[in-house]
Amino acid sequence: MDYLDLAPVARMAGTVRLPGSKSISNRTLLLAALSRGDTEVRNLLDADDVDRMLDALRTLGFRVEQHGAGRDFTVRGGGGTIPVKQASLFLGNAGTAFRPLTAVLALSDGRYELSGVARMHERPIGDLVDALRTLGADIRYLGREGFPPLAIGKAVVPTRDRVAIGGEVSSQFLTALLMALPLVGGGVAVEVLGELISQPYVEMTLNLMARFGVTVRREQWQRLTVPAGSAYKSPGKITAEGDASSASYFLAAGAIGGGPVRVEGVGRDSIQGDVRFAETLAAMGATVDAGPDWIEVRGARPLRAIDADFNRMPDAAMTAAVAALFADGPSILRNIGSWRVKETDRIAAMATELSKLGARVGAGADWLSVVPPAKLLPATIDTYDDHRIAMCFSLATLGGISVRINDPRCVRKTFPEYFAAFRGLAR
Repeated sequence: MDYLDLAPVARMAGTVRLPGSKSISNRTLLLAALSRGDTEVRNLLDADDVDRMLDALRTLGFRVEQHGAGRDFTVRGGGGTIPVKQASLFLGNAGTAFRPLTAVLALSDGRYELSGVARMHERPIGDLVDALRTLGADIRYLGREGFPPLAIGKAVVPTRDRVAIGGEVSSQFLTALLMALPLVGGGVAVEVLGELISQPYVEMTLNLMARFGVTVRREQWQRLTVPAGSAYKSPGKITAEGDASSASYFLAAGAIGGGPVRVEGVGRDSIQGDVRFAETLAAMGATVDAGPDWIEVRGARPLRAIDADFNRMPDAAMTAAVAALFADGPSILRNIGSWRVKETDRIAAMATELSKLGARVGAGADWLSVVPPAKLLPATIDTYDDHRIAMCFSLATLGGISVRINDPRCVRKTFPEYFAAFRGLAR
């Protein structure tokens, strides 16, 4: 489909079972491949980004077996070695595959080329490459300096016990470096330069690494140490939580559209930072209940306007920007500079598309303001090949308008069945 027309929706209520988290799925797959022993991975996300990681691992010689038609897999661990020593990997626009694989392959003893779609070649990777070179990695840029595609040669065994990496562009750089260090036995302290954005995603990485037998010592967010002698060991079985970023659309639907809307697969016990989006909805006046693996939201309009810092959950902040259309005054989203280096320049894209609906929007280097209109306008939403733009703007139909979503297939990146799930809640 080139576009999808969404009809006005009067109310949202019901229950959604969430697909597995993209971030957890790809981290878990790679950790399982690097571990000693076999790992059964359950509830793996069925989406493009995870397919890119699965394809890459198989190309690199790891055995990954799917059980039936479901999303349970067994990964045969390589014990810290990469079976195939020379390969070319195409990773689409999957940052959760590209960045960690760059680090892992750069500290191995093979020769590899990594590339992606045009947008991936516009997403910076220089901070990660600089840190890896400090440790003895041989990495060349095949295009523009500081950006993919990359050529990786055999690494020199690192002799340094510390390395610095920037924290202000993407938390995936730190995640990638930490995940790779056990391949060289650890014993390396990573010093974070500047403010680390999206800290909960690094907390998720540390949690998963610990489940695979490597406990990272953390001194605030300035210094993290992978202990000497570290090596991954399979936990046997692991289940990917439901995706908390995807949960944000349904939770917001409950707040805007009356509810109750319940998401299952993520809750109070989640290791994902985006579960805190429920707190944002509570601040906007919604009623929130939660259990170990579920969250339920109900609400009434108008919501309360917010002035909030979204450094710790930039993906869910996009949902907040659309929810702000239903607020009782101007809202400001702060500390979202990382939006500019995501699947598209999300600050520019969100400002453009929110304006189509009648909102007055202001934008800066790391902030966005939204003044809701007296009445929303029907609009055609361009999605910029960005799954989150396609999903969050479906919420505009709760304003009694029809919305056309261009290129709805972009949701395949993380949630292929999103629009069917959204329609299932419409009343």
